[in-house]
Amino acid sequence: MVISPRISEKSYALSRWNIYVFDVPVGANKAEVIRELAREYPDLEVADVRLMVAKGKVKATNRGKRARPGETRRSDSKKAYVTVTKGELDVFKDLAKDREEK
Repeated sequence: MVISPRISEKSYALSRWNIYVFDVPVGANKAEVIRELAREYPDLEVADVRLMVAKGKVKATNRGKRARPGETRRSDSKKAYVTVTKGELDVFKDLAKDREEK
């Protein structure tokens, strides 16, 4: 299972309160997310995991001048909001350095 940190303004703001956001597979559950985080980041101690499914949007498509317009649907995605009690992630390490230099 591949878990990747989600880098956005909102996730950067939440990292102040030791809440980190990860993109996880749609079929993942809380236990699998905790197990994968423990494997990838052994120094972290996870207190809570909240999962959220973002439904894919329906988008209009145009297949040419004379073809009928159609619709397509983007795939669903899932995010995990992970609250950490011990340890720290260096996801935004580069962003913090840039702010200090300015």
